[in-house]
Amino acid sequence: MFSFAFSPTDWLIALMIFGLRVTDMSLDTLRMLFVVRGRKGIAWTLGFFESAVYIVAISRVLSNLNNPLTILGYAAGFATGNVVGMLIEERLAIGHIHLSIVSSARGVALAQALREAGYAVTEIPARGKDGMVHLLSVSVLRKDVAHAEEIVHQTDEHAFITSEDVRPIRRGYWRA
Repeated sequence: MFSFAFSPTDWLIALMIFGLRVTDMSLDTLRMLFVVRGRKGIAWTLGFFESAVYIVAISRVLSNLNNPLTILGYAAGFATGNVVGMLIEERLAIGHIHLSIVSSARGVALAQALREAGYAVTEIPARGKDGMVHLLSVSVLRKDVAHAEEIVHQTDEHAFITSEDVRPIRRGYWRA
């Protein structure tokens, strides 16, 4: 009944399927992120290789249905591949982020500190729950978010920051 548990060949097949699924799901995660960012060529290339790897993986599972380890390797590779893809994408940090920063007391100093660091800042007077605040609009490269956040916290530790992915359309100032 559990003879599969002792066969080195069955373990190797399951491990291969796991590796294939990690690869294709990592490519899938990256492909979706490039699709959202409008990067057609890269999305096409990743999709091509993703589907090729997927076909090899699923064919190995279907040809070894008597080995439950293949199903386990397939499922574990799927789950792991999602996380690996996210980690790769975080390291690549491709794209732009829009930061909205609300400062109740140090908005002018905060805008100046961000500008001195090379970021384009738009200051917007706004009204918050307790009165007037400074709303700063800053668009940065994803790889620079931690640096911009550090400047904000050094200048105004009580500032409120939100972020969202953006796709630049045209013109304006972007820190390269």
